[in-house]
Amino acid sequence: MTEPLGLLVMAAVAFIAGAINSVAGGGTILTFPTLAAILPASAGRLVIANATSTMGLFPGAIAAAWAYRSERTGQPPWAVWLMLPCLAGAAGGAWLLTVLPAEWFGQLVPWLILAAAVLFTAQPVIARAAFAGRSSGPRTATILAACVLQFFVSLYGGYFGAGIGIVMLAMLGSLGLGDIHRLNAVKNVLGMLVNGTAAVLFAGLSLAGLQEVSWPHVGVMAVASAAGGLSGSHLARRTSPRIVRRVVAAIAFALAAYYFWAR
Repeated sequence: MTEPLGLLVMAAVAFIAGAINSVAGGGTILTFPTLAAILPASAGRLVIANATSTMGLFPGAIAAAWAYRSERTGQPPWAVWLMLPCLAGAAGGAWLLTVLPAEWFGQLVPWLILAAAVLFTAQPVIARAAFAGRSSGPRTATILAACVLQFFVSLYGGYFGAGIGIVMLAMLGSLGLGDIHRLNAVKNVLGMLVNGTAAVLFAGLSLAGLQEVSWPHVGVMAVASAAGGLSGSHLARRTSPRIVRRVVAAIAFALAAYYFWAR
């Protein structure tokens, strides 16, 4: 694929991924394999694709968090504590990506995509179970457990990231923070912190010559994902995400099958 065509394809995919991330999560399922197919073949191609995807989707996360700002009014003060494990976990996950052998990441990719696909598909059922019987706020133990879970979700987010929004929506639903729009408002902020922490670390390592990143693709994705994040957020209240969910889930399972076959 020629460079101009590759950038154009990447812009389109990043726009869709930004919109998907603003509504539920799972955009990395689209951007990562697209980058893996476009970037030149090399031993560390998958790691480069992952770091590039994380950085390119960060502006989309900012746009989605800003678009949902009104839905964050009235959230309980303890919700702020969920931000701390985001920073620590994402930094740890990004660090693991840079120090572990690239071959390990290549072996884990099929399993990571499959796990994200399963979580994406099961999220509505998980969310309904989480909301069942909720009439009061969570106990302190539940909040602490949510912080621990958020740390591990963020650790995974810094390392790969596909599907973390889905896990966070399920976890936030168990805390009684409100309807899907209010959950998305909190989830988008947490996702922005996870994505941003990893992106800043990757950018610093790239400038220091310690981590390769495809900056042209980052630039194109940044603009497209921001536009997608804004568009997805505004359309979320008017459009049912069921069709989008089914398409993304089908693509995710197909990609997992491909990577298992190609190992």
